[in-house]
Amino acid sequence: MKVFDRASGAYFEEQEYQQGLLRFLYETLPGRLLLKLAVSPAFSRWRARYQHSPRSKKDILPFAERYGVALSEDDLSAFESFNDFFTRKRSCTTSAAPSDLIAIADGRLSVYPVSDQLALSVKHSRYTLGELVGNDVPLSAFSGGSCLVFRLAVQDYHRYVFPDSGEVIASDMISGELHTVRPLSERYRVFARNHRVWTMMDTAHFGPMLQVEVGAMLVGKIQNHPVRRFSRLDEKGWFEFGGSTILLLLPKSVRIDEDILAQSRMGYETKVSIGERIGTIIREEE
Repeated sequence: MKVFDRASGAYFEEQEYQQGLLRFLYETLPGRLLLKLAVSPAFSRWRARYQHSPRSKKDILPFAERYGVALSEDDLSAFESFNDFFTRKRSCTTSAAPSDLIAIADGRLSVYPVSDQLALSVKHSRYTLGELVGNDVPLSAFSGGSCLVFRLAVQDYHRYVFPDSGEVIASDMISGELHTVRPLSERYRVFARNHRVWTMMDTAHFGPMLQVEVGAMLVGKIQNHPVRRFSRLDEKGWFEFGGSTILLLLPKSVRIDEDILAQSRMGYETKVSIGERIGTIIREEE
């Protein structure tokens, strides 16, 4: 899978985690018979018990070496389990102006337009916003806006932040399955089927925003801090082990940077880092 790196201006081939296993589960008849078990939350909870155990510490160094995660022996001694390593914290900063939209997570970013009918097409699946969070949630503010899809690979930092100062208006959890968020699962319409948590926010510079954290295969939990008010770069939460996805719905008054839009139109994701500028507010004269 090719991904565009903004820093170098070049594409790189992403190493997929457990590609062989995923192809077996999604592309073979025996695998599809096992898929129902693999996508169940119970299976992810069972796997999570191992990731939290001291026995899992032996997996840290091989994982870091394989996926290029910088890790010293001193760093290693600070972790009691693989999950300690996977959910490690770091400081996050930004040089973006207050009116600039920043990336809320390290990951691979795609952008999709939201129609006036509150629908969007992601890859080969079409969703309505009501399917993502429920039809009782007020969604008209996002008509004609954008949906940002941050896909976090297993080697990415799995904590995410608030994009601006503001207030949480409402939040809820929707139970579901835990399909992989890789292209292999596109026909399963994972953003409407997987376990997810949504948060409606009112922000100081961008107005209403809707954020949806989507669980994925082997992601045992989505952990959000129980806050009402927040500031830019405050930690919103984190994912337990596994790759996963965050959707961020924006009003049409926010414009995403053209290089990211161009890559999305060509079908490529753009690698971004927390705090990096990815867009800005459209001035009224524009």
